[in-house]
Amino acid sequence: MLPADTLEQIHQRFGFLEAQLAEGADPARLADLAREYDQLKPVVEAIQRYRAAMAQREEAQALLEDPEMRGLAREELAELEAELPELEAGLKLALIPRDAADARPAILEIRPGTGGDEAGLFAADLLRMYQRYADNMGWRCEMISLSETEIGGLKEAVMRVQGEGVFARLKYESGVHRVQRVPVTESGGRIHTSAATVAVLPEAGEVDLHIPDSDLRIDTMRASGAGGQHVNTTDSAVRITHVPTGIIVVSAEKSQHRNRALAMEVLRARLFDMERRKQDEARAADRKSQVGSGDRSERIRTYNVPQGRLTDHRINLTLYALSQVMGGDLDPVIEALTAHDQAQKLAELEG
Repeated sequence: MLPADTLEQIHQRFGFLEAQLAEGADPARLADLAREYDQLKPVVEAIQRYRAAMAQREEAQALLEDPEMRGLAREELAELEAELPELEAGLKLALIPRDAADARPAILEIRPGTGGDEAGLFAADLLRMYQRYADNMGWRCEMISLSETEIGGLKEAVMRVQGEGVFARLKYESGVHRVQRVPVTESGGRIHTSAATVAVLPEAGEVDLHIPDSDLRIDTMRASGAGGQHVNTTDSAVRITHVPTGIIVVSAEKSQHRNRALAMEVLRARLFDMERRKQDEARAADRKSQVGSGDRSERIRTYNVPQGRLTDHRINLTLYALSQVMGGDLDPVIEALTAHDQAQKLAELEG
């Protein structure tokens, strides 16, 4: 049985938010109230379905005393007894605390790890995989920083991804991705292991994080080009250094004004992510053992190309559908990770 007082408190809070929004809340609080309202709405709907079924069960039990209605009451009770566990499970799932950043856009960063040129090529493959997945989801990608090797690999890619539920879907991708395959640069046909690091950060706004100008050192420099007539002859690239932490962010698009805005978005995301990590560690000492911890040093996944096999080490998931995943069909992996994370949180909720 779910605690009735907890359900009532949630219902009352939702009613308060609904009244505040209808009356026209203070503009400074409007965004926060609307966000909380949207988060509570599916929970309240689940509560209402659960309460309605409980009320119907009480009515059906009362009708058992009526000889004429006893048959129908027994049928209705049988249906309700089968339905109530599902409704209760759905309500428990809705009551799991949501990550406040789930609805935000994300900053996706990809860098090669061990493996030389092959690591850079694998990093480029991962970037294409995420771009294809974003296309499938109807999301919009905006490249903030892209540095490539001479053979088509990546030195670094920083991309902004916008759309519905972006961070909720991509947050499990943070960590070390490892590939096992025969590199195009390998003449002997031997299988080579290399790695790339993925970081997924929730985008932070100025409201979330105030960064004093005194904490910033901003430099402009000439953006690199392909050579010849394509060389950028103006100092349009922007490098921002956050002096207290030493974090450096670079954006090298054509517009210096746009570069500064993009670089600030990445800097805010990184600082916001650092603060979220501190809070997570304070709440749970075992956070890094949980799915979605985003530990950059954790080896989360192996892509075995000769066998067409993908293995996610956090949940012992193995799929023989590597080409589909690399083609942008990430849903089977992400949904399995989401379900596992929800199961863990549900177990904690039930004590």
